[in-house]
Amino acid sequence: MTDTKKPEITPCRKSRRGKKPKKFRSLRSQIAVMFIGLLMLSMFSITIVNGLFLEKYYVSKKVDVLDEARIALTQLDIESLMELDETGSEETGGIEEVPEELERDSSQNNLSWVIIPWDNTGRIVRGENENMLRNKLFGYAYDLDQDKTHGRTRILRSTDTYVIQQVHDRFANMDYVECWGSLDNGDYYFLIRTPLESIKESAAISNNFYFYVGLVIIFISGLLIWVVTKRITKPICELTQLSQQMSALDFDARYQSHAGNEIDLLGDNFNRMSRQLEGTISELKSANNKLQKDIADKIKIDEMRKEFLDNVSHELKTPIALIQGYAEGLRENISEDPESRDFYCEVIMDEASKMNKLVKNLLTLNQLESGKDAVVMERFDIVSVIAGVLQSMDIMVQQKEATVIFPEQGPVYVWADEFKIEEVVTNYVSNALNHLDGDRQIEIKVAKEAERVKISVFNTGTPIPEEDLPNLWTKFYKVDKARTREYGGSGIGLSIVKAVLESMNQEYGVQNYDNGVEFWFTLDSK
Repeated sequence: MTDTKKPEITPCRKSRRGKKPKKFRSLRSQIAVMFIGLLMLSMFSITIVNGLFLEKYYVSKKVDVLDEARIALTQLDIESLMELDETGSEETGGIEEVPEELERDSSQNNLSWVIIPWDNTGRIVRGENENMLRNKLFGYAYDLDQDKTHGRTRILRSTDTYVIQQVHDRFANMDYVECWGSLDNGDYYFLIRTPLESIKESAAISNNFYFYVGLVIIFISGLLIWVVTKRITKPICELTQLSQQMSALDFDARYQSHAGNEIDLLGDNFNRMSRQLEGTISELKSANNKLQKDIADKIKIDEMRKEFLDNVSHELKTPIALIQGYAEGLRENISEDPESRDFYCEVIMDEASKMNKLVKNLLTLNQLESGKDAVVMERFDIVSVIAGVLQSMDIMVQQKEATVIFPEQGPVYVWADEFKIEEVVTNYVSNALNHLDGDRQIEIKVAKEAERVKISVFNTGTPIPEEDLPNLWTKFYKVDKARTREYGGSGIGLSIVKAVLESMNQEYGVQNYDNGVEFWFTLDSK
């Protein structure tokens, strides 16, 4: 996983094109402001509604109460009550005989009422100020009321037998809702009234109560909403942070909250998407790495092909030029001396032999590197192979005046391709002979190591520069080009050694000493 820094949440980002940055508000604050705003709007609306319609609503309810009281009065035995009033108590009228239900309703609804005959000779009163009620009713009955004349009366309901109205009493300086009319076919008149001051006071108290209670409710609700919205918005904020980490290709984070609703499903989908994206990006990176490697290999192959062509052209250019020059000399009879002509022919044959050897080595190397030359594993005596190589190269050893030290006597068996290993040994010994110096000694060792055998070829001479050691196994690489040309080397021998040993999964190498250089390789003994 790529180590990525978690991106910071930036509420506003300035646009490169000069656009105004978008305002950022957290979801939690938006929800809190919205709900608190709704609460304030509700409280404000309730206050406005109370101020505009509560009194009218109370008045409409009082109209119904007065109508019910009127119906109750029509059910009274008014004549009996009047007779009782004439023979009974002067002060209380017939109130003792008024039904308890009517009395209870009158007390609960703050009703005062009076009944008088059409000639105003008696009365039945419930409430205070009986004279004022009787005079008020008498004025209504005979159309003597000045408030009505002055337009301070508002009719709320009217029929042939009664009227319900809202009036202003100038003596009490109060508003009342009254119901007055006739009973028993006009023989009696009644008046029922209730003050409106209590209604106005109740409306004012109600508005004040709603206002203060509303402030408390808004404050408490605001705290509760702030706490609740934190729980609601926490998983959403977590998903926001998760999406930002995913956009930065950081897939370690996972949704861990538990909201108990669709947000959990969204979080699970985010987790699944994160895993899938991580897997997909991993596959893409692997494919990209493989593609980069393939591109690098192709470039390397192209460079190697170009280098190969350059090296082959360079290696073949000199012998071809020599062959061409000496052949032209023979054709033009530059020298008629037989010895000179023989020398020309020997040069041509020698250069042709070098070209033939170069081509054979290139073919061998190409077969080894392409895998066309299959490895045949067999068990054989490596000591016998080395002895055979030394015997075949005895003439070269004598020509180089070299001393070969090979103390091994008994057989040492290994597993490998005998023919190819013989070629490796030949290349090592030939390379040692061509670079002899100093004491002019070559020492060949066969060392047994557990399940492996290490074969080394040491020659005295000048050590190889350390910077050249890694390049010795590269095709056509030459440390001393003049000396290599002198003994006819092409720089392919060690490349063939490398290809042979790598085809058998064996190790090889070179090591410098003060007095010479040692090349070595390993083979399996079991």
